Amino acid sequence: MRNSTKMIILGAFAVLFCSLYLFQGLNGSFDYALPRRGIKVLAMVLTGVAIAYSTVIFQTITHNRILTPSIMGFDSLYLLLQTVGIFFLGSSHVTIVNKHVNFILSVSAMIVFALLLYQFLFKSGKRPIYFLLLVGIIVGTFFGSISTFLQVLIDPNEFLRVQDKMFASFNNVSGDLVWWALAIIVISMIIGWRSINDLDVLSLGRDTAINLGVSYDKVVKKTLIISSVLIAVSTALVGPITFFGLIVANLSYQFFKTYKHSVLIIGASLMSVFALVGGQWVVERVFTFSTTLSVIINFVGGIYFIYLLLKESRST
Repeated sequence: MRNSTKMIILGAFAVLFCSLYLFQGLNGSFDYALPRRGIKVLAMVLTGVAIAYSTVIFQTITHNRILTPSIMGFDSLYLLLQTVGIFFLGSSHVTIVNKHVNFILSVSAMIVFALLLYQFLFKSGKRPIYFLLLVGIIVGTFFGSISTFLQVLIDPNEFLRVQDKMFASFNNVSGDLVWWALAIIVISMIIGWRSINDLDVLSLGRDTAINLGVSYDKVVKKTLIISSVLIAVSTALVGPITFFGLIVANLSYQFFKTYKHSVLIIGASLMSVFALVGGQWVVERVFTFSTTLSVIINFVGGIYFIYLLLKESRST
């Protein structure tokens, strides 16, 4: 089956579940329910596309298909920001209650953290990408340890607010934030798409890419920044989804079997939309909100991650 046909099939499933989620059970309440459902669907589409795009390009520059941008500590930093804010300022403070302020602060902090980290590690021009990953893992673990320590000390009533931030949720997404996220994600993807052919070459390895005329360090830095922006925006918009990018990126590799990033990114994005919207529909219609979509994704993603580790160990 040709890749274009596969994309049409995935696109059809994505449209089907989006339509099903939007229109099922409206019973004439179009003015009230449809706009709210539309915002949720748009949030899921943006989150899915951002995570898929950032994960595929991140795995390309790291040459490792079991890594995600979250390994750099973005999820841990987001939870630390929320925990510190609630612990020291209280859950009624404007930085916690006002979603716009919280979104701006969270995105800004994560992007500044990424820029400082990349600037420090790439300053000498000799730091390998795996050194960057190692530092990201250590920093992320450090952030997670501080968050856990503060959560032990925090008031139990305040901890409930922290707990709400630990899992991704599409039920209380602000409409204004969705449009802000849309603008940032679209601009980032347009900038990144200009280097899409360079990523095809980068997948061959550092030395081969340099010999073929690609400015390796420049493309890697640009890709890391774009990946960081996309993950920061999606995390601040709905919360952390640790394993989702790992799932859709690897399924895209197996389904399309190509090196072209223009195909892999679009394919992973369609899978993301299909999975998120379809999964949220199942959570609401089948499980009747007895669980959350992020819990299901992390459960399935954890099992899939173990499978990938075992698969890699057998191949080596």
